[in-house]
Amino acid sequence: MNALGNGLTVATNVGTSPWTASEVNIAQLVGTSVGLPMFCVGVLVAIVNQLLIRQWDPLRFFGEIGFIACFSYFVNVFVAFFTWLGVPHLPFLLRAVLCFLGVATFCCAISIYQRANLVMHPNDDTTNILRFLYCHNRVVVAQLVNFIPPIVIMVVTFLISGHLFALLANGPLIGFFDRHVWHGLTHNFRVKGAGN
Repeated sequence: MNALGNGLTVATNVGTSPWTASEVNIAQLVGTSVGLPMFCVGVLVAIVNQLLIRQWDPLRFFGEIGFIACFSYFVNVFVAFFTWLGVPHLPFLLRAVLCFLGVATFCCAISIYQRANLVMHPNDDTTNILRFLYCHNRVVVAQLVNFIPPIVIMVVTFLISGHLFALLANGPLIGFFDRHVWHGLTHNFRVKGAGN
């Protein structure tokens, strides 16, 4: 569901989350599909997450690596599929609507798997780690802090290439889906030895 939404937003070429946008910018800069920078950035973020929780959690680390490997592959599949359908050539207004639908789709997915907390995208785990360990359960603040690295990447790639590709609606939409989708699913945030 997350890869589907991200693939749709990338294909619209209207905007997406800052992390995906920064990876799209890297892909355009180096001339590769978006999946490769997604995977590489995801591995780096999984390493940073271990530092943020201040302990080695192999299940979390290898789960995030497995997630990002599958996710980056399927984003490429969905980008190719939506491109084949002609989404990049639709009128701007229709692409904007599809883009928002894609953002809502991946935010709904993020809301569900952040609460289940079984295996997560490394960037979304960063939001959870920031939210519960550093930002006093404020998802929008955690999401904004989590967006600092990709915004820096976007600024650097913009200065090099002149392309910018982002939409800042994730935090509020994830909070909305936390309240309105699958009510019985509560956050299952865990860190060994932290009483969670």
